[in-house]
Amino acid sequence: QVQLEESGGGLVQAGGSLRLSCEASGNIFHINAMGWYRQAPGKQRELVASITSGGITNYADSVKGRFTISRDNAKNTVYLQMNSLKPEDTAVYYCNANVKTTIFSTWRDYWGQGTQVTVSS
Repeated sequence: QVQLEESGGGLVQAGGSLRLSCEASGNIFHINAMGWYRQAPGKQRELVASITSGGITNYADSVKGRFTISRDNAKNTVYLQMNSLKPEDTAVYYCNANVKTTIFSTWRDYWGQGTQVTVSS
């Protein structure tokens, strides 16, 4: 099995910054893409940012220029640096990883338990 443990959420004023971290552990042969999703109350879960094992990144238009995703492949960890936060960034943020547990297994998506980010105006 694979576990994703997130940390770094919290309450911040508009214009402030937070850094989220997510470490994958367990039976891991290889991790392909890792990413962050968020879900606000009454809304669908949406992609915030993703990064491949080779470092190619992708961002939602709403966070471009404010958020930066990065990863440490040696530590199986992905980070999300969030700057210039806005009240509309308030949501539960979920870590995602696309993982092979053995050389013969198929790729499978794993999710963290979520961490709350609240931005006050």
